[in-house]
Amino acid sequence: MSTVSARGLDAASLRELAERAGRELEEAPALDILAWAAETFGRRLCVASSMEDAVVAHLASRVLPGVDVLFLDTGYHFPETLGTRDAVAAVMDVNVITLTPRQTVAEQDAAYGPRLYARDPDLCCRLRKVEPLAAGLAGYDAWATGLRRDESPTRAGTPVVSWDETRQKVKISPIARWTQADVEAYVEEHGTLTNPLLMDGYGSIGCAPCTRRLLAGEDARAGRWSGRAKTECGLHG
Repeated sequence: MSTVSARGLDAASLRELAERAGRELEEAPALDILAWAAETFGRRLCVASSMEDAVVAHLASRVLPGVDVLFLDTGYHFPETLGTRDAVAAVMDVNVITLTPRQTVAEQDAAYGPRLYARDPDLCCRLRKVEPLAAGLAGYDAWATGLRRDESPTRAGTPVVSWDETRQKVKISPIARWTQADVEAYVEEHGTLTNPLLMDGYGSIGCAPCTRRLLAGEDARAGRWSGRAKTECGLHG
């Protein structure tokens, strides 16, 4: 598709741009999708990464060296996740920006009581993930994520480019059409960093209190908020 600079576009124009790109780039390779995003948004494009792996950050760095990579430090992460973040910052051509909640875990415990994640996980996610990301995205027009359609039924309809109505941003999911095998092949080909917990029975990695290893036959996200109806933290609807 033709490239149009997004500089100075209002929300309605950005929405139209996102919807058109979603249609025209549906069958495009992930690198081409990110190349379009880099050409269109420049430094007003960022990547949001949970540090489950660095595949999208690596892809983005190939078309926009030094791209900003936003990481939400909730205060509840596995040490391996923080180690992956630090390794990505050290060895990849990206600028890792760590976002933190307004309150520390101790301050949140004092305000809401301990173990809020167990009593009201939606509120905990809002305070420690959704609100910090909204603040962190303020300086960008577009953000890229690692969402894939094969991860769970709730993600099966993920567009490669869409309009994030909540945040009024263009949302890019360049590997939406990839399978787990595609991810593994990319990691193998490029030596891309991955969270070591993926080799220890975890399929999707979030905060330690709300994440468990998978059982045989479960989909990749079954280990998140196990035993609850909750399937998403709120970052993706």
